[in-house]
Amino acid sequence: MDRNQATGLLVISLMILVYFYFFGGAPQKPEQAEPATKTEIQQKPQAQISAPQIVPDSAQHKVDQMQYGSLASAASGTENLITVENNDLRLVFSNKGGVIKEVELKKFKTYDQTPLTLVTPESSQQKLIAQQNGKELNLYDLYYTADQKTINDTLLITFTAKNTNGEFIKQVYKLPKEKGYQIKYRVETSGMPELFTNGLTLDWNSNLLVTEKDAHQSRSYTSVNYYTQQGDFEELGRRSTELKTENVNNLKWVSFKQHFFTSAVITKDEFTSAVLSQQVDETLPNVDKKVSAQLSIPASDLADGSLELTFFYGPNNYQLLKKVAPGFGKNVYLGIAGINLINKLVVIPIFNWLQKYISSYGIIILILVLLIKVVLSPLSYQSYLSMAKMKVLKPEIDAIKERTGSDQQKFQQEQMKLYQQVGVNPLSGCVPMLLQLPILYAMFSFFPSSIELRQQSFLWADDLSTYDSVLQLPFNIPVYGSHVSLFVLLMTASTILYTWSNNQMSTVQGPMKTVSYLMPVIFMFVLNSFPAALSYYYFLSNIITFGQQAIIRKFVNEDKIKAVLEENRKKGGRKKSKFMSRLEDAMKANEEAQKKPTKKKK
Repeated sequence: MDRNQATGLLVISLMILVYFYFFGGAPQKPEQAEPATKTEIQQKPQAQISAPQIVPDSAQHKVDQMQYGSLASAASGTENLITVENNDLRLVFSNKGGVIKEVELKKFKTYDQTPLTLVTPESSQQKLIAQQNGKELNLYDLYYTADQKTINDTLLITFTAKNTNGEFIKQVYKLPKEKGYQIKYRVETSGMPELFTNGLTLDWNSNLLVTEKDAHQSRSYTSVNYYTQQGDFEELGRRSTELKTENVNNLKWVSFKQHFFTSAVITKDEFTSAVLSQQVDETLPNVDKKVSAQLSIPASDLADGSLELTFFYGPNNYQLLKKVAPGFGKNVYLGIAGINLINKLVVIPIFNWLQKYISSYGIIILILVLLIKVVLSPLSYQSYLSMAKMKVLKPEIDAIKERTGSDQQKFQQEQMKLYQQVGVNPLSGCVPMLLQLPILYAMFSFFPSSIELRQQSFLWADDLSTYDSVLQLPFNIPVYGSHVSLFVLLMTASTILYTWSNNQMSTVQGPMKTVSYLMPVIFMFVLNSFPAALSYYYFLSNIITFGQQAIIRKFVNEDKIKAVLEENRKKGGRKKSKFMSRLEDAMKANEEAQKKPTKKKK
């Protein structure tokens, strides 16, 4: 070893000894410093509530300053969750973003009886985008100081983010203390007007979680709905499964509407424009639909340095929703124009009144059917009386048919002449039935949309708002499904019985008579997956109508009807109505039109 190597080794050895003396020795000293470390850890939760401490010279701060400008001090921190609730809602807020992370409807459960959560951190994300120094700034990326208090009957949750100059941005949520599904939301700034100069954009993306037994049926009622300042209600399409996007302007509110629950945002003024989308993602079996809304809030609405919105998370109860905002009740589908008036003005008031006194919804539906049948009994009587007249005339109609043979035009003319002679209006039996059809259509819309029936059991049906499966098939039948609904089978059997009873009175022959028996079978396939309440209602309606006819039959004497018809014939029949005259003229014109080609051939 030469002199240089020896000198080098000596220097390295001295450096090692000095290092271990100052940094490796005194093993007891770290134990004395341990309490200070524990105190620091315990104080970390306090740092979540106070404004985050900044390190001005840190590289991260420089990056934050470039991205967040004067709000760089609020760009980092530790997330803290705050739970607030009333009798209807349980909300979980986060100081990161000052946003609602979770929404639970406390009075409802999913079909498998787990808590019904409309919003979770995984299923729903929101951004509130402002412009600062020509760059986009998501206000929900910042960390805020949280404050919670109660003022009278309102729970107040405030999130505040300050910059180094004492200027701040504040988010305020107001929730009714006792009950309610509406959350008032306000954003305001002090000393940072540039944030609102170019308006704001609320970007909301959500995977709407399945809450019902039949996910396929639930998806068919799920849609992005919106309401314009002009008073127009629109939807992207309840039954649409493909990606559907719309660009719309001047909106008052937007809702993510599921079968029985809705999440929505409502503006005090207007959203100047919006990009809305929805689609079914088959890879997500626990999601009804993926939905999104990008809503533009104009700078004019922020002129006073604040933004006011209302969030709604709640059930699709028509009486509740119609009070939330203009047109908001239309999130509950009650049928097309005209039909929905029957539900709004008649069915829903009666239904709500009955449920105040009766707890069983199966009994409520029974009473509802009885009330409707009593009101419609004069129409039922007229319809049956018309059929009785046709039955009396059947031998003469058969004779006309035999005399005219295959000449359908001649048969119709002779038949109309007979009706005129005896004073019978062939439409008198159809009109009463047509007047009853709106009631049937109203029920077709009412029962699938009635949240009151959700998870209400009756007899073998454990949930009247969905199908009542009494047998699960090992295979799937197209249109019908893989289950057997007993109420649908009873409805089908009662409809066939009712059809048979009517055919005993009717003069209809041939294919039309066969079709009348085929229709109940078709409806058996179509309605197999519909709510049990609907098929139960139709079943009761058929049975009560059948009994009604049995009672009416006792008051209708066919011999007396025949005598009245003969008396009318002696008096020269009845005067032609305008409709009958037009019908005869149309038949004659049609006959002449058919004769012309024959003359040309000759």
